[in-house]
Amino acid sequence: MKSTEGLPKSRREIVLQFAADNYKTNPEYLWASAPEYAVLRHQDNKKWYAIIMNVPRERLGLSGKEYIDILDIKADPVMVGSLLMENGILPAYHMNKGNWITVLLDGTVDDGMIFFLLDRSFELTASKKKLKTMNRSEKQEWIVPANPKYYDIEKAFKENEIIMWKQSNNIAVGDIVYLYVAAPYSAIRYKCEAVETDIPYKYEDENVSMRHVMKIKLLHKFDEGQLTFNELKEYGIRAIRGPRSVPQSLQNKIKELCKEK
Repeated sequence: MKSTEGLPKSRREIVLQFAADNYKTNPEYLWASAPEYAVLRHQDNKKWYAIIMNVPRERLGLSGKEYIDILDIKADPVMVGSLLMENGILPAYHMNKGNWITVLLDGTVDDGMIFFLLDRSFELTASKKKLKTMNRSEKQEWIVPANPKYYDIEKAFKENEIIMWKQSNNIAVGDIVYLYVAAPYSAIRYKCEAVETDIPYKYEDENVSMRHVMKIKLLHKFDEGQLTFNELKEYGIRAIRGPRSVPQSLQNKIKELCKEK
Protein backbone atom coordinates (compact mmCIF):
# COMPACT_ATOMS: atom_id res chain seq x y z
CA MET A 1 0.00 0.00 0.00
CA LYS A 2 1.40 3.38 -0.96
CA SER A 3 0.38 6.73 0.47
CA THR A 4 -0.09 9.79 -1.75
CA GLU A 5 1.54 11.97 0.89
CA GLY A 6 4.61 13.73 -0.41
CA LEU A 7 3.98 13.07 -4.08
CA PRO A 8 5.22 16.06 -6.13
CA LYS A 9 2.66 18.45 -7.59
CA SER A 10 -0.30 16.06 -7.28
CA ARG A 11 -3.56 17.73 -8.35
CA ARG A 12 -5.67 15.11 -6.52
CA GLU A 13 -7.23 17.46 -3.98
CA ILE A 14 -7.88 20.14 -6.59
CA VAL A 15 -9.75 17.61 -8.74
CA LEU A 16 -11.81 16.38 -5.78
CA GLN A 17 -12.67 19.95 -4.80
CA PHE A 18 -13.69 20.73 -8.37
CA ALA A 19 -16.00 17.69 -8.43
CA ALA A 20 -17.54 18.71 -5.11
CA ASP A 21 -18.11 22.32 -6.21
CA ASN A 22 -19.39 21.63 -9.72
CA TYR A 23 -21.09 18.23 -9.56
CA LYS A 24 -21.86 17.91 -5.82
CA THR A 25 -19.91 14.62 -5.85
CA ASN A 26 -18.18 13.14 -2.86
CA PRO A 27 -15.43 10.58 -3.58
CA GLU A 28 -16.05 6.93 -2.75
CA TYR A 29 -13.21 4.74 -1.48
CA LEU A 30 -14.35 1.24 -2.39
CA TRP A 31 -11.34 -1.02 -1.85
CA ALA A 32 -9.67 -1.79 1.45
CA SER A 33 -6.60 -2.95 -0.45
CA ALA A 34 -6.36 0.40 -2.28
CA PRO A 35 -7.63 3.04 0.16
CA GLU A 36 -6.23 5.88 -1.96
CA TYR A 37 -8.38 4.98 -5.01
CA ALA A 38 -11.21 7.56 -5.23
CA VAL A 39 -14.25 6.91 -7.43
CA LEU A 40 -16.44 9.77 -8.68
CA ARG A 41 -19.91 8.79 -9.87
CA HIS A 42 -23.32 10.23 -10.74
CA GLN A 43 -25.89 10.25 -7.97
CA ASP A 44 -28.78 9.08 -10.16
CA ASN A 45 -27.48 6.36 -12.51
CA LYS A 46 -24.45 5.48 -10.33
CA LYS A 47 -22.14 5.47 -13.36
CA TRP A 48 -18.53 6.38 -12.80
CA TYR A 49 -17.28 9.48 -14.58
CA ALA A 50 -13.80 9.43 -13.03
CA ILE A 51 -11.47 7.49 -10.78
CA ILE A 52 -8.27 8.71 -9.15
CA MET A 53 -5.61 6.05 -8.61
CA ASN A 54 -2.08 5.88 -7.30
CA VAL A 55 0.07 3.52 -9.41
CA PRO A 56 3.77 2.86 -10.14
CA ARG A 57 5.08 4.91 -13.06
CA GLU A 58 6.48 1.82 -14.73
CA ARG A 59 2.97 0.36 -15.11
CA LEU A 60 2.15 3.35 -17.30
CA GLY A 61 5.25 2.87 -19.43
CA LEU A 62 6.98 5.79 -17.72
CA SER A 63 10.50 5.80 -16.34
CA GLY A 64 10.97 5.33 -12.62
CA LYS A 65 9.37 3.07 -10.03
CA GLU A 66 7.81 5.68 -7.75
CA TYR A 67 4.04 5.95 -7.47
CA ILE A 68 2.07 8.67 -9.23
CA ASP A 69 -1.52 9.95 -8.97
CA ILE A 70 -3.56 9.51 -12.15
CA LEU A 71 -7.10 10.33 -13.23
CA ASP A 72 -9.06 7.95 -15.47
CA ILE A 73 -11.95 9.64 -17.29
CA LYS A 74 -14.26 8.90 -20.19
CA ALA A 75 -13.63 10.67 -23.50
CA ASP A 76 -15.35 10.94 -26.86
CA PRO A 77 -13.91 8.06 -28.95
CA VAL A 78 -13.32 10.40 -31.90
CA MET A 79 -11.16 12.60 -29.67
CA VAL A 80 -9.12 9.90 -27.94
CA GLY A 81 -6.45 9.76 -30.67
CA SER A 82 -5.76 13.48 -30.62
CA LEU A 83 -5.87 13.64 -26.81
CA LEU A 84 -3.22 10.92 -26.59
CA MET A 85 -0.85 13.25 -28.47
CA GLU A 86 -0.96 15.70 -25.54
CA ASN A 87 1.75 15.55 -22.87
CA GLY A 88 0.53 13.82 -19.73
CA ILE A 89 -2.42 12.01 -21.38
CA LEU A 90 -2.05 8.25 -21.81
CA PRO A 91 -4.14 5.21 -22.79
CA ALA A 92 -6.56 4.29 -20.02
CA TYR A 93 -5.18 2.30 -17.10
CA HIS A 94 -7.48 -0.67 -16.30
CA MET A 95 -10.34 0.85 -18.33
CA ASN A 96 -11.59 0.59 -21.91
CA LYS A 97 -8.88 2.22 -24.01
CA GLY A 98 -11.35 3.05 -26.79
CA ASN A 99 -13.26 5.62 -24.78
CA TRP A 100 -11.32 6.21 -21.56
CA ILE A 101 -8.01 7.98 -21.01
CA THR A 102 -5.52 8.42 -18.20
CA VAL A 103 -4.45 11.92 -17.16
CA LEU A 104 -1.33 12.39 -15.06
CA LEU A 105 -1.94 14.48 -11.94
CA ASP A 106 1.70 15.43 -11.42
CA GLY A 107 1.34 18.89 -12.97
CA THR A 108 2.12 17.81 -16.54
CA VAL A 109 -1.47 18.60 -17.62
CA ASP A 110 -2.69 22.05 -16.64
CA ASP A 111 -5.74 22.37 -14.40
CA GLY A 112 -7.85 23.98 -17.11
CA MET A 113 -7.47 20.99 -19.41
CA ILE A 114 -8.22 18.61 -16.54
CA PHE A 115 -11.42 20.52 -15.69
CA PHE A 116 -12.47 20.59 -19.35
CA LEU A 117 -11.98 16.82 -19.67
CA LEU A 118 -13.85 16.20 -16.42
CA ASP A 119 -16.78 18.27 -17.68
CA ARG A 120 -16.86 16.18 -20.85
CA SER A 121 -16.63 12.87 -18.97
CA PHE A 122 -19.46 13.97 -16.69
CA GLU A 123 -21.65 14.69 -19.74
CA LEU A 124 -20.74 11.43 -21.52
CA THR A 125 -21.75 9.30 -18.53
CA ALA A 126 -24.84 11.26 -17.47
CA SER A 127 -28.32 9.73 -17.70
CA LYS A 128 -30.68 10.89 -20.47
CA LYS A 129 -32.83 12.56 -17.84
CA LYS A 130 -29.84 14.39 -16.42
CA LEU A 131 -28.63 15.41 -19.89
CA LYS A 132 -32.06 16.79 -20.73
CA THR A 133 -31.99 18.79 -17.52
CA MET A 134 -28.47 20.00 -18.20
CA ASN A 135 -29.18 20.85 -21.81
CA ARG A 136 -32.42 22.75 -21.86
CA SER A 137 -34.03 23.28 -18.47
CA GLU A 138 -31.42 26.00 -18.03
CA LYS A 139 -29.99 28.48 -20.46
CA GLN A 140 -27.12 27.31 -22.62
CA GLU A 141 -24.00 29.47 -22.56
CA TRP A 142 -21.85 30.10 -25.64
CA ILE A 143 -18.65 31.86 -26.57
CA VAL A 144 -18.88 33.55 -29.97
CA PRO A 145 -15.97 35.24 -31.76
CA ALA A 146 -16.07 38.88 -32.82
CA ASN A 147 -13.46 40.61 -34.98
CA PRO A 148 -13.22 44.40 -34.45
CA LYS A 149 -11.50 44.75 -37.83
CA TYR A 150 -14.77 43.87 -39.55
CA TYR A 151 -17.36 45.28 -37.13
CA ASP A 152 -17.17 48.04 -34.51
CA ILE A 153 -19.00 46.26 -31.72
CA GLU A 154 -18.00 48.91 -29.17
CA LYS A 155 -19.81 51.56 -31.19
CA ALA A 156 -22.78 49.28 -31.84
CA PHE A 157 -23.43 48.71 -28.13
CA LYS A 158 -23.00 52.41 -27.35
CA GLU A 159 -25.81 53.15 -29.79
CA ASN A 160 -28.11 50.24 -28.88
CA GLU A 161 -28.32 47.63 -26.13
CA ILE A 162 -29.80 45.14 -28.63
CA ILE A 163 -27.90 44.41 -31.83
CA MET A 164 -28.08 41.88 -34.68
CA TRP A 165 -25.52 39.07 -34.80
CA LYS A 166 -24.81 36.12 -37.06
CA GLN A 167 -26.98 33.16 -36.07
CA SER A 168 -25.67 29.79 -34.96
CA ASN A 169 -28.17 26.95 -35.33
CA ASN A 170 -27.52 25.74 -31.77
CA ILE A 171 -28.31 29.04 -30.05
CA ALA A 172 -31.90 29.46 -28.80
CA VAL A 173 -33.86 32.33 -27.28
CA GLY A 174 -32.78 32.84 -23.69
CA ASP A 175 -29.28 31.46 -24.18
CA ILE A 176 -26.32 33.46 -22.91
CA VAL A 177 -23.81 34.61 -25.53
CA TYR A 178 -20.33 35.78 -24.54
CA LEU A 179 -18.62 37.78 -27.26
CA TYR A 180 -14.91 37.07 -27.49
CA VAL A 181 -13.31 40.11 -29.17
CA ALA A 182 -10.10 39.44 -31.07
CA ALA A 183 -6.94 41.59 -30.96
CA PRO A 184 -6.22 44.09 -29.58
CA TYR A 185 -8.45 42.79 -26.74
CA SER A 186 -8.16 38.99 -27.15
CA ALA A 187 -10.70 38.52 -24.37
CA ILE A 188 -14.37 37.98 -23.62
CA ARG A 189 -15.73 41.53 -23.47
CA TYR A 190 -19.53 41.22 -23.45
CA LYS A 191 -22.19 39.05 -21.85
CA CYS A 192 -25.42 39.05 -23.87
CA GLU A 193 -28.74 37.23 -24.03
CA ALA A 194 -30.27 35.92 -27.24
CA VAL A 195 -33.70 37.61 -27.34
CA GLU A 196 -34.71 36.58 -30.88
CA THR A 197 -33.27 33.92 -33.17
CA ASP A 198 -33.57 32.48 -36.69
CA ILE A 199 -34.29 35.82 -38.38
CA PRO A 200 -33.88 35.47 -42.18
CA TYR A 201 -31.09 37.74 -43.37
CA LYS A 202 -29.00 37.53 -46.53
CA TYR A 203 -25.55 39.06 -46.50
CA GLU A 204 -22.20 38.04 -47.93
CA ASP A 205 -18.80 39.66 -48.45
CA GLU A 206 -15.20 38.46 -48.48
CA ASN A 207 -15.20 38.09 -44.69
CA VAL A 208 -18.61 36.76 -43.69
CA SER A 209 -21.68 35.03 -45.06
CA MET A 210 -25.03 35.17 -43.27
CA ARG A 211 -28.39 33.52 -43.99
CA HIS A 212 -29.92 33.98 -40.54
CA VAL A 213 -29.24 36.39 -37.68
CA MET A 214 -30.24 36.73 -34.07
CA LYS A 215 -30.82 39.67 -31.76
CA ILE A 216 -28.62 39.80 -28.68
CA LYS A 217 -29.10 42.09 -25.69
CA LEU A 218 -26.13 43.44 -23.73
CA LEU A 219 -26.21 42.32 -20.08
CA HIS A 220 -22.67 43.01 -18.88
CA LYS A 221 -19.41 44.48 -20.14
CA PHE A 222 -16.24 43.00 -18.68
CA ASP A 223 -13.26 45.12 -17.73
CA GLU A 224 -10.13 45.07 -19.83
CA GLY A 225 -7.75 42.41 -18.56
CA GLN A 226 -10.56 40.07 -17.51
CA LEU A 227 -11.21 36.74 -19.27
CA THR A 228 -8.25 37.07 -21.58
CA PHE A 229 -7.27 34.29 -23.95
CA ASN A 230 -4.44 33.22 -21.64
CA GLU A 231 -6.93 32.88 -18.79
CA LEU A 232 -9.41 30.98 -20.99
CA LYS A 233 -6.70 28.43 -21.77
CA GLU A 234 -6.74 27.52 -18.06
CA TYR A 235 -10.30 26.27 -18.64
CA GLY A 236 -9.38 24.13 -21.64
CA ILE A 237 -10.28 26.68 -24.33
CA ARG A 238 -7.48 26.70 -26.89
CA ALA A 239 -9.24 28.26 -29.91
CA ILE A 240 -12.37 30.32 -30.61
CA ARG A 241 -13.11 30.07 -34.32
CA GLY A 242 -16.87 29.67 -34.04
CA PRO A 243 -19.64 29.34 -31.42
CA ARG A 244 -18.66 26.90 -28.68
CA SER A 245 -20.23 25.92 -25.37
CA VAL A 246 -18.82 27.23 -22.11
CA PRO A 247 -17.34 24.67 -19.67
CA GLN A 248 -19.10 24.59 -16.31
CA SER A 249 -15.93 25.66 -14.52
CA LEU A 250 -15.68 28.81 -16.66
CA GLN A 251 -19.39 29.53 -16.15
CA ASN A 252 -18.75 29.55 -12.41
CA LYS A 253 -15.81 31.94 -12.82
CA ILE A 254 -17.86 34.35 -14.94
CA LYS A 255 -20.71 34.34 -12.41
CA GLU A 256 -18.21 35.40 -9.74
CA LEU A 257 -16.98 38.27 -11.93
CA CYS A 258 -20.51 39.46 -12.63
CA LYS A 259 -21.36 39.40 -8.90
CA GLU A 260 -18.28 41.48 -8.14
CA LYS A 261 -19.42 44.09 -10.67
